[in-house]
Amino acid sequence: MSTGRFLTGPTMGHVVRMTATGAFGITFVFLVDAANLFWLSQLGRPQLVAAIGFAYAIQFFSVSSGIGLMIAATALVSRRIGEGNRAMARTQAGAALITAAAIQGGVGALIFAFRHDLVAMAGAEGETARLAARYLGLTVWSLVPMAVALIASATLRAEGYGAKAMYITLSSGAVLMELDPIFILWWDMGLDGAALGLVLFRFVLMGVALFFASMQLDLIARPDWASIRATWTPYIAVALPAIGTQMATPAGNYLLTIVMAQFGDAAVAAWAVVSRLTVLAFGGIFALSGAIGGIFGQNYGAGLYPRLRSTYRDALIFCVIYTLVMWGVLLAATPLILDAFGLSGQGADVLRGFTSVGVGGFVFVGALFVASAAFNNLGQPLRSTLVGWLKDGVLSWPAAAWLATSFGAAGVIYGQALAGAIVGGLAAYWGWRYVARLGPDADITPAPPRPWPNIDRYRRR
Repeated sequence: MSTGRFLTGPTMGHVVRMTATGAFGITFVFLVDAANLFWLSQLGRPQLVAAIGFAYAIQFFSVSSGIGLMIAATALVSRRIGEGNRAMARTQAGAALITAAAIQGGVGALIFAFRHDLVAMAGAEGETARLAARYLGLTVWSLVPMAVALIASATLRAEGYGAKAMYITLSSGAVLMELDPIFILWWDMGLDGAALGLVLFRFVLMGVALFFASMQLDLIARPDWASIRATWTPYIAVALPAIGTQMATPAGNYLLTIVMAQFGDAAVAAWAVVSRLTVLAFGGIFALSGAIGGIFGQNYGAGLYPRLRSTYRDALIFCVIYTLVMWGVLLAATPLILDAFGLSGQGADVLRGFTSVGVGGFVFVGALFVASAAFNNLGQPLRSTLVGWLKDGVLSWPAAAWLATSFGAAGVIYGQALAGAIVGGLAAYWGWRYVARLGPDADITPAPPRPWPNIDRYRRR
């Protein structure tokens, strides 16, 4: 039986390789997303860009729940690979895929049913509110194919096929890059064109992901009711805290959008641009958390505790270097971004606040992501939930509201950075203390994974 790819070789090499492939793919998708916003801005209707900003704050919840389900799949599958049980890894991957699709279908139905109320709660009014609700109604149903794609991609990353996972996002993003200007401008579909492009993108994402993970590499077993029932408990035990952790970020973003809304559509439009820039510039940081999950999981399953510590350390080093580089790039590009999106007044203040101060906070936000990845994959997912909500659910909103009274719309950016610095520093220390003490004789070593349930007990006789 073959050995897991992450069990040998320098951990920094694995961190850089997996993060680089993940970052490249994610960044390309977010580049396409930013281009989507750019095409809409060319129509000369600020309400369209603001509507996307409000819709994004709500969609963030659904996407984050999908990412939480992906994290859980990575943790389960990579641990089975580390243990040397690839048959179990395939079975759990297939069961997780069906479970995630069903959950995301329910999430989409809830958002569709309450989309008008959610948009109004976010602070949207009039035509902007109507457009945001329409965009949500057209796109939330594509959460199901996106969930399938995320689980298939998680399986590839758990196995160590970082390049394959990158190809999924590159090929799908290329399709969206071509379709967006056609739908939005050439066919004059406006916001509906942006929605149609997103839906098609997610279906292409699913198709390519299943081709690589299932058809080409055979990493996913065909699920049946017995395997789904047997996998449910261990999967949900990781997925619920992981979803709770991921929900903290959109909750914080939603609250900050409410604070930003009091400064008008120009500020919210700039907030939408900043949101796109954040995921575009920091694709490496977002990818880092998912990339090291598989490295943690395989080495934890194999009992290689020193490699857990070196992975944690190397991920923090990568995070600091990456953030400093992007800080310099965004500072230099600020005038170009202002001109490209036509930002002025409060909108320009928001962007400058982000590139001068907000970006620096990602040194600590990235450290929080590293700690969360360690907790999720090493038996303490509730700790990840705690630090995530402490940052986004407890500190970000009051800090933003307080600083907005002195600095206007830019104060929202400053408050977000302040909360990230406080909680990120604490989380990084807590995570390191936990990983440093893990070992076969430590009293804090998590209980070993429970034996795989006998699937036959779930089958009908």
